[in-house]
Amino acid sequence: MSDMSKDLMRQAAINLKKAVPLMLKHQIPTTPTNYALWYAYVGEQDPQLNEKMDGIVAQYSTCPPVNAHLLYRDHISDPVEVDVIDMRQNLEAMTVELAQSLKDTNHDATRFQKRVDNNFNKLNKIEEEGVSLEKVLGLVRNLVKESDEIRLSTEYFTGQLQKAQDEIETLRAELKRSEKDVYHDALTGVFNRRAFDQDIDGMLAQAPEGCCLILIDIDHFKKFNDTYGHQLGDSVLKAVAKRLNESCRDGTKIYRYGGEEFAILIPNSHKRKARHLADAMRRSLEKVTLKDRRKDQRIDNITASFGVSEWQTGDSAVTLIERSDAFLYEAKRLGRNRVMPI
Repeated sequence: MSDMSKDLMRQAAINLKKAVPLMLKHQIPTTPTNYALWYAYVGEQDPQLNEKMDGIVAQYSTCPPVNAHLLYRDHISDPVEVDVIDMRQNLEAMTVELAQSLKDTNHDATRFQKRVDNNFNKLNKIEEEGVSLEKVLGLVRNLVKESDEIRLSTEYFTGQLQKAQDEIETLRAELKRSEKDVYHDALTGVFNRRAFDQDIDGMLAQAPEGCCLILIDIDHFKKFNDTYGHQLGDSVLKAVAKRLNESCRDGTKIYRYGGEEFAILIPNSHKRKARHLADAMRRSLEKVTLKDRRKDQRIDNITASFGVSEWQTGDSAVTLIERSDAFLYEAKRLGRNRVMPI
């Protein structure tokens, strides 16, 4: 082993010894992605990665799964890496098509080889048996014809390979443009339900104390859709998400939970503080106004109801969500546009 290789191995061992204790300290799951991320972090080769990681750990006392995924994507992974989950069906279909094309071409090539061998065997007998010129020309014509057949088959296969390569490049380009859709809601731009499920599970598994959850439901949302149409309903969702997101600081995250519902996860907090944030959000939404251009009307009656809960010993994600949902239902029952519990 060269001196350079020994130095690299030595440095790798040093980095690993630094990374593993840090992962244990911050209760980071031992996945290949997390190993790669923390190995790069302790190696201090990417100052931007370290700055982002320090900020996230300061907010959450850990690195939530969604944050880890985004850091890995932006700083570790190959820029043309294909998301296997999202692309599996497309790639499998192309693989099947290519396999069949290869099988067909292989069959044609084998058949052609047999015909060529047969014709050359006949040509080899020309001197021995003295065949006529007409028969020689016939053998040559057969060779030319069969050469054309295999050429066409090979060209088709080459075309299929090129087509598949072009499609894969297109998929990679589309994935690059829409990669954030894995964890972001396409309409509102905030985190989606998939991100919420991963983050709440990760937060409760690693640093549950002080974790608060706010569930939010836009009041009378069906009425907006029925009265003004779905296009304005979408505008209401976007406006609400934007206003709620403006209030999210210090590690607080907003997610579109489903339909007209949103969820807010707050790390390292307590219920009183979370309730205060929810009430500030509620008052902020009352000031949101939209204009229905078709009817030339101003929409200024947008409100929402809030349910707030804090993690308790023995809570799972399910029980924490159920408790927040029960408070949200109570806020609706008492007349909407309020935060529960009081």
